[in-house]
Amino acid sequence: MSAELILNNAKIVLEHDVISGTVVIRDGKIADILEGSVSGGEDFGGDYLIPGLIELHTDHLEGHYMPRPRVRWNPIAAVLAHDAQIAASGITTVLDALRVGLDEDADMSADESRKLADAIEDSVEQGRLRADHYIHLRCEVSASDCLEGFAHFDNDSRVRLASLMDHAPGQRQFVSLETYAYYYQRKLKLSDKEFNAFCEKRMAESAKNSGPQRKAIADLCRERGIVLASHDDATRAHVDEAVEQGIHVAEFPTTLEAAAASKQAGLSVLMGAPNVVRGGSHSGNVSARELVEHGHLDILSSDYIPFSLIQSTFFLGETVDGITLPDAVRLVTKNPAEAVGFEDRGVIQIGRRADLVRVRVDEHIPVVRTVWREGRRVV
Repeated sequence: MSAELILNNAKIVLEHDVISGTVVIRDGKIADILEGSVSGGEDFGGDYLIPGLIELHTDHLEGHYMPRPRVRWNPIAAVLAHDAQIAASGITTVLDALRVGLDEDADMSADESRKLADAIEDSVEQGRLRADHYIHLRCEVSASDCLEGFAHFDNDSRVRLASLMDHAPGQRQFVSLETYAYYYQRKLKLSDKEFNAFCEKRMAESAKNSGPQRKAIADLCRERGIVLASHDDATRAHVDEAVEQGIHVAEFPTTLEAAAASKQAGLSVLMGAPNVVRGGSHSGNVSARELVEHGHLDILSSDYIPFSLIQSTFFLGETVDGITLPDAVRLVTKNPAEAVGFEDRGVIQIGRRADLVRVRVDEHIPVVRTVWREGRRVV
């Protein structure tokens, strides 16, 4: 006999509508969706039922592995702590972002990135994890060891996404040297003289390495079927380059011009959920809310705060004119699923995976009450 679960008396957020009704789950998949209540099952009492959230870009794992400078935690324990927070935030599928190409901002080696990937993959195999974990390679193409680090992930089937990044000053995320100084000079505790030397070094590395390594990694990803993302595009020229290299996702465009050009070119535009919640970028770049209002945003990512993904979803549905709750939910479920080729999840639909989240909104903050992955309760 098949295992059956009935979720009753819920506000069900479908792809384009919200209905009051019941969802029936059998063998880890959605078997039926009914309007109105039925007898039996788990009574939601009018709570929302939404698809499990899908996270494409979070570097939150690093904070668990390196909780303090020069401190390293057991990698499996770090993965488990990260996974628990991810799942409790309503995220049922996550692409954990690992560094490839190390600059002065990185306090870990390429070997450590591989060690974290091994901990993720071993934990998947051993059934330790609540969420479904894959890997996103954050490729710092200005760093001299980027290709060497990328080689650590040859033939790794859990790599689904690779982003091409260049954080050198004077461009993309850090067009303003004042903003760059605020971020890096303070973080690295550099004098003005040391900071100027630091900037000159980073810009020289970018001029030497970014072009050839960007092309090399793009070619390798296309050969291996890894979805490519650009990062911090600021100009139409950046977007044209991304299109030429086979980019499918435009991560964190820094200007309205770049976001509009990306959307026009058919790229999926991704922005940070913390940007939505805070009302602006921490780097002083374009506001994600502004992109939503212009119709230029497709995907939200929690980036550095896992709970911001579900928080921003209900915030947008309540406060931005013309954006319904189903519109907002698609930004964190259906759209990211489609961007990286997950065809079995992302919407509440008969035959899809029963990756689901029970949510109650309290004082305008969503409270995650229960999470199911493939019909099995994980939170």
